[in-house]
Amino acid sequence: MSGYAFAMPRKEPSHAPYSPRSRKVRILATLGPASDTPEMIRALAEAGADAFRINMSHGNHDDHRRRIAAIRRLETETGRPTTILADLQGPKLRVGRFKDDKAELRNGQRFVFDRRKEPGDATRVALPHKEIFEAVRAGARLLVDDGKLVLRVTAHDAETIETEVEVGGTISNNKGLNLPDVVLPLAALTDKDRADLTFALEEGVDWIALSFVQRPEDVAEARRLIGGKAALLAKIEKPSAIDRLEGILELADAVMVARGDLGVELPPEAVPPLQKRIVEAARRLGRPVVVATQMLESMITAPSPTRAEVSDVATAVYDGADAIMLSAESASGRFPREAVAMMNRIATSAESDPTHYARVHFTETLPDATTNDAIARAASEMARTITASAIVCFTSSGSTARRVARERPIVPLLVLTPSMRTARQLGLLWGAHAVRTRDVHSFEEMVGKSKRMALRHAIAKGGDRLIVTAGVPFGVPGSTNVVHVARLIGDELDRHRAS
Repeated sequence: MSGYAFAMPRKEPSHAPYSPRSRKVRILATLGPASDTPEMIRALAEAGADAFRINMSHGNHDDHRRRIAAIRRLETETGRPTTILADLQGPKLRVGRFKDDKAELRNGQRFVFDRRKEPGDATRVALPHKEIFEAVRAGARLLVDDGKLVLRVTAHDAETIETEVEVGGTISNNKGLNLPDVVLPLAALTDKDRADLTFALEEGVDWIALSFVQRPEDVAEARRLIGGKAALLAKIEKPSAIDRLEGILELADAVMVARGDLGVELPPEAVPPLQKRIVEAARRLGRPVVVATQMLESMITAPSPTRAEVSDVATAVYDGADAIMLSAESASGRFPREAVAMMNRIATSAESDPTHYARVHFTETLPDATTNDAIARAASEMARTITASAIVCFTSSGSTARRVARERPIVPLLVLTPSMRTARQLGLLWGAHAVRTRDVHSFEEMVGKSKRMALRHAIAKGGDRLIVTAGVPFGVPGSTNVVHVARLIGDELDRHRAS
């Protein structure tokens, strides 16, 4: 947990203060053809989107550059720090092409994957991934087209993989392939990912999402390439990642429960308990956790969701996820604004439930034996005990805010930071309302600024109490050691202007 850093004084923003969200869980909306105009991006933000996902699997760099620029213009106009996450495609495994573009496979038949270049037929097809031939073993499953076809390996060598078709159907050109039973010796970053990563960092995105993570080493490699220019989110969508979840979480800044591919490689009934396990593990370690994929799937084509989808979103909120994500619903669906607004209403309703606070705290997040964690726990408990209006924390890197948010306090978290990068990254953090502001240099200045910012952003009013956390002496990293109760008079802004 870092102290508050010194810097040259800067003028406060001249625009009107932006209001905090009424909910604590964040909404991450994917941009795409249905939502790439400045007008629609603004509409999504007004409907409740706190952060935007740029999917590097689709579109080109010019498309992404235009969307990023529109988000930054909106940020400048509103004054609200806005989070941008660039989601790298990762290694995509695909079968080759067929003579007639497709073939029919029957249950029980023999089918071969090989390294020949000729177009395939109903007996064989090329598989242009030598790593699979090196790692596959007898008995392993090959899932084609999101698991619609299932084939079991019966024999293999360096050039061929013989299989028996367990679930047949139509197999066609370049369909995706999953191997849930095999840890593949594939780098998490392809050449395309490296080019996309360079582009995203040059454009100043706030988060990089790493796809198809299998092992902690994948995260370490990505972190080395990012070089501190953005925060790193690890997507959990491979069974092999579950086996090494703790190690991955230790190296990542955040994690995503990517239920799409996870649901392909695992039985559907295995996904809900794994979602809860991942959310709980991330919360215990104080890592923001995003729940994603098919949350409001029917709203791609319909103006309202199914009741089951509403329950799914609410369950993630009750579990204490930091953020919930829309994919095709906002990227290519017919009702992108309505999908964001619906997710906002569901989350707000769940958090208004009198049982919400208790349910969120089913997961026990024990503090480490450090002053930093003790202060974060104390701030949360004090806010509840004295019915404070908010917790205010000063931070340079955001670690103070993350520690307090881990406690899932009952009140909003007002984060004051001199770093726009930090303010933007906190768009995925539960309950955080980030404000970039000038530095403080004394305890009295810290308390005064806390009061004024709480009033400016309508987080508190006269007579309310605030819990303020910071590090003294200022500017010393890891020195958060003060928790202070401040009471608002209500005229602090007027007195500051008059002085």
